[in-house]
Parts: sequence; C-alpha cells; structure tokens
Amino acid sequence: MTRTRLHHRPEWRHRAALAGLCHPPHTPGLRTTGFEDPRAHGVRCSRGRPVLLITVGLEVRISVARWGGDAPVSLGAMWPNGSLPGPCFRPMNATITAQERRLIASPWFAASFCVLGLGSNLLALSALAGAPAPRSSFLTLLCGLVLTDFLGLLVTGAIVVAQHAALFAWQAADPGCRLCHFMGVAMVFFGLCPLLLGAAMASERFVGITRPFWRPAAPGRRAWATVALVWLAALALGLLPLLGLGRYSVQWPGSWCFLTLGARREDVAFGLLFALLGGLSVGLSFLLNTVSVATLCRVYHDREAARQRPRDCEVEMMVQLVGIMVVATVCWMPLLVFIAQTLLQTPPVMSSSGQLLRATEHQLLIYLRVATWNQILDPWVYILFRRSVLRRLHPRLSSRLRALTLHPPPAQAPPSGP
Repeated sequence: MTRTRLHHRPEWRHRAALAGLCHPPHTPGLRTTGFEDPRAHGVRCSRGRPVLLITVGLEVRISVARWGGDAPVSLGAMWPNGSLPGPCFRPMNATITAQERRLIASPWFAASFCVLGLGSNLLALSALAGAPAPRSSFLTLLCGLVLTDFLGLLVTGAIVVAQHAALFAWQAADPGCRLCHFMGVAMVFFGLCPLLLGAAMASERFVGITRPFWRPAAPGRRAWATVALVWLAALALGLLPLLGLGRYSVQWPGSWCFLTLGARREDVAFGLLFALLGGLSVGLSFLLNTVSVATLCRVYHDREAARQRPRDCEVEMMVQLVGIMVVATVCWMPLLVFIAQTLLQTPPVMSSSGQLLRATEHQLLIYLRVATWNQILDPWVYILFRRSVLRRLHPRLSSRLRALTLHPPPAQAPPSGP
C-alpha cells in the first residue's frame, strides 16, 4: 500500500512534478492525510504525474511509505537551485494574486513616489550647494540629512519599484534571502539616520544659541564627522539581525523586507531597540528645540543682548529645524509606537508558526508608507522656509520677517532741550 501524506506550510508560488505519486482512480490503497481533498489545495494529476501548485503561504511536503517504512522524497526539486526556503520567509495570512498586489501598490504609484522624492532632494541639494561659503555646521548637517534621504529613496525605491513592475516571487528570485537582508538593513539604516541627524542638528543649535561665543575649530569637518558617526551607528544597528539579534523577513504583500514582529526574545529585543532609539531621538530633538526657541525669544525681548548678537540667520535656522522635527514626529512616531505596542502585546500577535494577523499586516504597511513621506518632506522644509523664497512668494512678508529679526529697532534720540 502506498500512502501519501501532505503537510502545509506558507511559502511562495512554485510548481513541482514528482513521478510515481499519481494513480488512476481504480488504483486501490491510495490514501491522503492532512487535506480532505488534495485537488482543492492545488494538487492535481496530469498524465499520471502530480502537479503541485504552491501559492503564497503554501509549501507541500510529500513522503511515501511502502510497506516497511517511510522513504522521504527530496524537497530539493520543489525549490529553486535545489534549496530549502531561507530564514526570511514566514507564513502569510492568506494567498494574494498578482491582480490584488497591483491594486495594493501599482508600479506607477511607486515609481511616481520615488521620482518625486528624488527630485525634491536633488532640488534641496542644489540649493544647499549654492549657499555662500563658509557654511555653518547646521547647513552641513542639513546637507547630510538631505543626502541620506536621497540615497534611501534611491536604494529602497529601486527594489520596491522593480518588484511591483515585475511581480517576481521573492522565494524564487532570492531563495538565500540575501536581497531581503540587504533591504532590511537599508530600511533600518535609512529610517534611523534622519531621526539621529535631527537630534544632532538640534544639539548643534542648542549649543550655538545658548553658548554664542563658543566656536569649534573647523566646524565643517566636525559636522561631517558627526554625519559619519550617525551613519556608522545606524549601520551597526541594522547589521544586528545578521549577527543573530532579530530577523528580517518578507512582509505582506511580499514586496518589501523589514524587522520581524515576532515573539522570540531576539525579535522583541531588536524591535524595541529600534523603536526606543528612534523615539529617544525625536524626544531629544523636541527638548533641545524647545530650549533653543525659548532662548531666542528671551534674546529678542532683551534689546541689550540683541545688540551684542545681531543674528537673523538663527531665527531662520530654528524655523527650519522645528519644521524638520514636526515632519519627523508626524511621520515616524506612529510606526515606532506600533512596533513597540505589537511586540509588547500579550498574548503575542505573531503565532508560533510566524503568522501575523491580516489587520496587523495592513497597519504595518500603512505606517511604513507614512514614515516614507519623511524623506520627501524634509527637503521641502529647507526649500520653502527660507527668507528669500518667502519674500518671492509673498512680498508683503518682508515687513513681517523683519519683525522676527533679532535686530532691535533703532532707538530714538531724546528731544533736545531749549
């Protein structure tokens, strides 16, 4: 008697044909376990051979028992290059067709989104390049922020647009999870860098406003060294899953990779570390910017101090920095709070097999898209919130901008006596 056992496990679309497992209807002794009707789950016979259609979330394992014991059939024929699925693949909540995936994220929308972001950052970089020399530390850090946003959209956008355009099966195209790991590192790196650079810019303005007579040597080099330090810190955090702390996995609808919201200690530790570091960066920026704005207001009302430090550019830089902080808070805090809330929820949201609820998958995708807008809006904060631009857009604002200056109005001479 030949007995065929079918076990299911979510994976990617693939076809496999194994000889000797399909029998005519009159063949006695054929029994299946695991599914009531194999044909209802993508298993059908064609010319005496089984054709197994493995959709998203379905891997079929087959073993054959002949009288004495089990003779397992090799799974190498079922996956590309004769290999098992990589560690980045986990069960999806349900199958999804190519048409449904196009409705979720069309390639035209993804391409337009990337072109808009790349064009905005290039415009901001050209404006920063035209700034008069020597550039301040603030403008250098801002240049590093815009450059980071540009590279982030270029790297991650290229992968997402290619996936949406070709609709390739990630399991077939990347069985070893190298591309998924690369994208996961890029998502964490380019996600944390703007938050960390925002905190660095807030620290620079805090020191520059509260200690106006302290000037570091070679401010441009020091600022670029700060940008490099932020890049190294974000890269080190992004590489932790490759060293065993946390995992990167393909996320619904199968077009991007990110950290895994699992119940393992490693996944929880890495996810909370990512959310905590991002949240602390936003909180530090808020605290330092609040103190800097309060100091500027006090200087504005103190005419004697304003005469000693006539700096109109400080108001302009603080307006831009507050705008960058507001954009980062609105775009990133929902995702950071969602990650921490999901990982700390009891019972765990992810099942023991690695499956998330469909509602959780939808929310993660929405919050990620909101966070991506940070890379598009950052350059426009600098482009639009400049005095020269505001005066061109609305000439009447010139008199209002003078009211925000740190220069006090000239004192009137006392009337001469008789």
